Amino acid sequence: MRLLVAKRKRRPRNRRLLGFLGVLGAAVLIFAVVCNPKVVGASAAARKLPVYCVQRDGKYVSLTFDAAWGNEDTQQLIDILGKYGVSATFFVVGDWAEKYPESVKALHDAGHEVMNHSNHHDHLGSLSAEDITADVSAASDRIEAVTGVRPTLFRCPYGEYDDHVIAALEGMGVTAVQWDVDSLDWKDYDAKTIFARVTGRVQPGSIVLFHNAALHTPEALGDIVAWLLREGYKIVPVSQLLLSGETTIDHTGRQLPA
Repeated sequence: MRLLVAKRKRRPRNRRLLGFLGVLGAAVLIFAVVCNPKVVGASAAARKLPVYCVQRDGKYVSLTFDAAWGNEDTQQLIDILGKYGVSATFFVVGDWAEKYPESVKALHDAGHEVMNHSNHHDHLGSLSAEDITADVSAASDRIEAVTGVRPTLFRCPYGEYDDHVIAALEGMGVTAVQWDVDSLDWKDYDAKTIFARVTGRVQPGSIVLFHNAALHTPEALGDIVAWLLREGYKIVPVSQLLLSGETTIDHTGRQLPA
């Protein structure tokens, strides 16, 4: 009788062991599937991304400026870029274009691209596709009214996006553009820090982010442009940096030939 009882007591431990081994085996299988390069690649490929940078032959780079609120330094930035004979891309908010049409016109007349940064600088992820389309169209209307050119490029406010935001933009025939080099000038870093951040990170095909009303950007910009030119970079607006024809975007946001 005692032997029988002992055997009965051992059975639950055996079942627990078998259960543990089953869970462990399932976990290993799930890990193997999730970490399979083919699965990871398919997941990354399925995600919709803006253009962060571009694979180009040659040392091409784009300087971009977001304009959403202040306007203290816009003319100074135009003058600095003009001194070196280079053109940049300014992503402006519709409200900003409405408030400072003379600056929008000055940018356009100086040969810079004036592109879309939304109408009110809202968080687009919280909007429906229809509302995103309406917002982007309204901003483009305001910009086109001043420049005579309708924007074809868009930068998401706050750099925020998801699949439905990018899909809405694609449905409009508009290309979303991010950046791979962030000057962080909006943190009011001094000119030396901004210079070091940009020159230490830039590479052929880079898109650099500045802001038109950051405290030390004008102080840093001339030295950055001069350094890029000495290093053999050709500074072009984003529309000239982007590839033509059939393209694709890899999981890092780099635009490549298809």
